[in-house]
Amino acid sequence: MAAELPKPQTRKPVLLSQIEAFQDVVSAAVIIPKEDGVISVSEDRTIRVWLKRDSGQYWPSVYQTMPALCSCMSFNPETRKLSVGMDTGAVSEFILSEDFNKMTPARTYQAHQGKVTVVLFVLEMEWLLSTGQDKNFTWHCSESGQQLGNHRTAAWVSGLQFDVETRHAFVGDQSGQVTILKVEQDSCSMVTTFKGHTGNVTALCWDPVQRVLFSGSSDHSIIMWDIGGRKGTAIELQGHNEKVQGLCYAPHTKQLISCSSDGGIVIWNMDVTRQETPEWLDSDSCQKCEQPFFWNFKQMWDSKKIGLRQHHCRKCGKAVCGKCSSKRSTIPLMGFEFEVRICDSCHETITDEDRAPTATFHDSKHNIVYMHYEPTTGNLLTSGTDKVIKLWDMTPVVS
Repeated sequence: MAAELPKPQTRKPVLLSQIEAFQDVVSAAVIIPKEDGVISVSEDRTIRVWLKRDSGQYWPSVYQTMPALCSCMSFNPETRKLSVGMDTGAVSEFILSEDFNKMTPARTYQAHQGKVTVVLFVLEMEWLLSTGQDKNFTWHCSESGQQLGNHRTAAWVSGLQFDVETRHAFVGDQSGQVTILKVEQDSCSMVTTFKGHTGNVTALCWDPVQRVLFSGSSDHSIIMWDIGGRKGTAIELQGHNEKVQGLCYAPHTKQLISCSSDGGIVIWNMDVTRQETPEWLDSDSCQKCEQPFFWNFKQMWDSKKIGLRQHHCRKCGKAVCGKCSSKRSTIPLMGFEFEVRICDSCHETITDEDRAPTATFHDSKHNIVYMHYEPTTGNLLTSGTDKVIKLWDMTPVVS
């Protein structure tokens, strides 16, 4: 049964504009910084640059039809370089004019044998990173167009981030695992692997200042991996009822913005001391009342008692029976913004202060497939299965 969403707050995102007229779902889109504009790539094979007119409406200043479905994109505002991943495995590169009214083809990379899933241009290295459904992570020199290296992944990649300072690539895949790769000019080595999600990784977000990686998954959860702390700390955030579709971090306010496929937008306060969730303990009997669980035949026979179903307390991790864990509570500092199962003894220790929410919940009123946050304006873009792009003013809630 789906958890009940907390009631919406009075402060909420303000819908500024809607962009329609797409024949199919928008795969990816970005807000152009310092410009009332949006760049979109769509499954209808179009690349469009939308500029806001005096009427307040957005109209396409560039409309380019591509030979295949556009699956992903990366835009660099400094160079106005647009890299578009295609269903065919190619990455097409364009340069936009200063007034965003013209788009000039620059280069095409034959990067993959299958659909390009993520593309990322790194200006500092002059590298174009990409991943595909062919289970390959590749990087090209954007100046020469030559492929520099290739790394085979265990499953096809659905999330990619890069840290310029250390040259580490963070790769999230369909198996639910996050891999850190050390990328050199012409070689790549695996540093470590994180496994915390039970579903595939759907989104990654890297904060280079605090050196924290956020991963979202189809298992509805978000995990914050403290890379810089070097202690292996992983904090879970449970606030979505459906697949997490996008993650953006607002460093100036230390807030994480996440969205899910049911249209939910959650703003997480990360400027609080959060706690790791405990590992679930194994036991053949309830660790509170010692009643046997249903597979413990010996104790059931010896005590002449019916075996019980095993549950786990989300606060202490102990294996408990239903009678000893009849209470429910939120534990926001452990990431549980919805009520979860708590053993009776832990429930007595939770105060009203402990239950104070650390996140706010909002409804975009469309099923989100992609999200982009522009920190300079405080605006958020969401693209939905309804073939509509919505632009939001997030300053009422990201502040």
